[in-house]
Amino acid sequence: MPADPKSDPYYRLRHSLAHVMAQAVLEIFPDAKIAIGPPIENGFYYDFDLPRPLTPEDLTEIEKRMKRIIAGNHPFIYREVTAEEARQIFANQPYKLELIEGLAKGLDEYGETHHGDTVISTYRQDTFEDLCRGPHLNHTGEINPEAFKLMSIAGAYWRGDEKNRQLQRIYGTGWNTKEELEAYLHRLEEARRRDHRRLGKELGLFFFSDDIGPGLPIFSPKGEIIRYEMEQFVREVQTRYGYQHVWTGNVVKEQLYRKSGHYDNYRDSMFPPMVESEDLIFRLKPMNCPSHMTLYNQLGVISYRDLPLRFAEFATLYRYEDSGALSGLTRVRALTQDDCHIFCRPDQIQEEFSLALQVIREVLGTYKFTDYKVRLSLRGREGKYVQDDEKWELATAALRAALEANGVEYFEAEGEAAFYGPKADFLARDVLGREWQLSTIQVDFIQPARLGCEYIGEDDKPHTPVVLHRAVTGTTERFMGILIEHYAGAFPLWLAPVQAVIIPITDKQMEYARKVRQRLFAAGLRVEL
Repeated sequence: MPADPKSDPYYRLRHSLAHVMAQAVLEIFPDAKIAIGPPIENGFYYDFDLPRPLTPEDLTEIEKRMKRIIAGNHPFIYREVTAEEARQIFANQPYKLELIEGLAKGLDEYGETHHGDTVISTYRQDTFEDLCRGPHLNHTGEINPEAFKLMSIAGAYWRGDEKNRQLQRIYGTGWNTKEELEAYLHRLEEARRRDHRRLGKELGLFFFSDDIGPGLPIFSPKGEIIRYEMEQFVREVQTRYGYQHVWTGNVVKEQLYRKSGHYDNYRDSMFPPMVESEDLIFRLKPMNCPSHMTLYNQLGVISYRDLPLRFAEFATLYRYEDSGALSGLTRVRALTQDDCHIFCRPDQIQEEFSLALQVIREVLGTYKFTDYKVRLSLRGREGKYVQDDEKWELATAALRAALEANGVEYFEAEGEAAFYGPKADFLARDVLGREWQLSTIQVDFIQPARLGCEYIGEDDKPHTPVVLHRAVTGTTERFMGILIEHYAGAFPLWLAPVQAVIIPITDKQMEYARKVRQRLFAAGLRVEL
């Protein structure tokens, strides 16, 4: 994800490094075709169309060339150009020419509609000029030559479309000081040491098998103990806060998702249909909300006095993720979501948000995730959002009011909302400082109306309830992967699959060791001998 120049203090540095790297590559490979190169979290990258595959030795040579360019103290010079001038500047760069044609039509570098005035601009340093909005440093001399490193080479399709040509992407990282760079490299090494895919296998917690399929993990007895304890803990907390646990199965008629709007937005992520007849098509369940709303409708006449109703479910969902996106437990095709849907009156939104917030704080606090921020995720100008401005405005105002009434500091992000409503997303940092989206609370005025959910109000007339969608840890699988890395495999006692190990020195102590094991087992501990 490209970095944000407004919030990333390293943006100018890393953006400038991307341009310096592109210049170095062109000096080594004069016939190279350049694509795009933005700053990203912790670094930068640039995509190239090159005459041969790059090697690790090439990265060393490119770094040397970059340091030579940096030493030249070349200023970064901004200028605005016409489309025709841009075509002349980049006459031998087909990817830039494609971008220029898009800019001339009001599109950004990713092919999306650009809102506001379209200005074609470039930045130049030394002999290199690039199509760019900036911003950049004043000159290359502001880059510390000892505080950057080229990290890796990867394949990347032009504009992220696998139908396009595959380019070579060079990733780099850049910092203000050598000490910052060394600290970052240490964190990377620590992350490799804590990698849940390696630790999970070493500890015998979970496995993947070609006989079962990609993205479909299987769990050993030890792994299942952790899963059970994680889910049971959340169940107990939710029950204490008045949530009721339900079960709505694994297979659902496709028609329900057409009614709710999920089919149009998620069908590419659904497993293929199971067709019984032309009018009876089933899907493996990819989400819970339509099923919970259907359950609500089956409960008969509901009075305003019956609300709120809080349905919670640990449901296995199935999403046909692209095989290239799968990653250990953090991106799978079968996932167990700690889902909850709260049916309430509009005047109960703040109180229910407050209750959900208490659940989230208690659960995350128990796992030692106390460093988090909240993102108010709003709909963007583009995207597959339900077009109902009045309901969107109501939901957004209600969520803002609930955040502020509970004293929650938050920042706003357009384009991150669900297709049916805004969200409050909790972004937590682990011990390595990495940010993970865990909990979420979403306000939905749209789906309950689509699916015919009603309650009888004080006026004896039917009304549509508001639904709060809420998850605490997201999915069991993903959160377990995060926890393995957060704890480096050393789980807290209550979560550890083995809580005590008895080690007899010789066979003479075996009988006594068995007695000790039995006493510990009777006390509720998980013991190995």
